[in-house]
Amino acid sequence: MIVNIALLTVTDTRTIDNDKSGAILVDKIKEANHNLVDRKICKDNKEDIVLILKEWINKNEIDVVITTGGTGLTGRDITPEALDEIADKHIPGFGELFRTISLKTVGTSSIQSRACAVLSNGKYIFALPGSSGGVTDAWNGILRNQLDINNKPCNFVELFPRLKEK
Repeated sequence: MIVNIALLTVTDTRTIDNDKSGAILVDKIKEANHNLVDRKICKDNKEDIVLILKEWINKNEIDVVITTGGTGLTGRDITPEALDEIADKHIPGFGELFRTISLKTVGTSSIQSRACAVLSNGKYIFALPGSSGGVTDAWNGILRNQLDINNKPCNFVELFPRLKEK
């Protein structure tokens, strides 16, 4: 099953031309035979992030939103707070698993990541670090499998039809 994905890079310094982490995700989305529906870059500004996320979660053709950047500990890192504003449900296991995987590649520095995931309006939103290693760990260790309908015993894709149940 093809998953329709929107990709947002949150950064004060990058452009589409030098967004290495975004480019890695674009390649990985294509390699998995998914569809990149939209891609944007915005500054580390909570209101701007929320505005873009709200636009995307209201589009029927988008199943999943992936953000990269803004998940660290500095004063400008506010992506998790932006997700909190629109979250219907948090998916705590995503961040927990990400940090476990990241521990193997960056050691105890993984504790500095606030990578997270939420459900909002029946869409998955995954907030990944801005580093190329972080997005690679998240895709290869979690998203590649969970966005594959054939992954067993279960995956995020098989839940799409039921995410808006009341």
